[in-house]
Amino acid sequence: MRANVGGVDRMIRLLAGAGLLAWGMLGGLASPWNYVADGVGVVMMLTALIRFCPLYPILGVNTCGGKKG
Repeated sequence: MRANVGGVDRMIRLLAGAGLLAWGMLGGLASPWNYVADGVGVVMMLTALIRFCPLYPILGVNTCGGKKG
């Protein structure tokens, strides 16, 4: 698992993930959507922390600036 999430991408994921998680927990959406927002927020934060997005290799994206692979 080679890192494919770069610095700016990582910060955006952390902030958006934290925002979605907070919005879902505070009930800013109708009940079932709270869980969706929480799930997406957790996944975004997790991919930022481990610096790997499983969709990026499929799409051929690498925001690390390093060599693809």
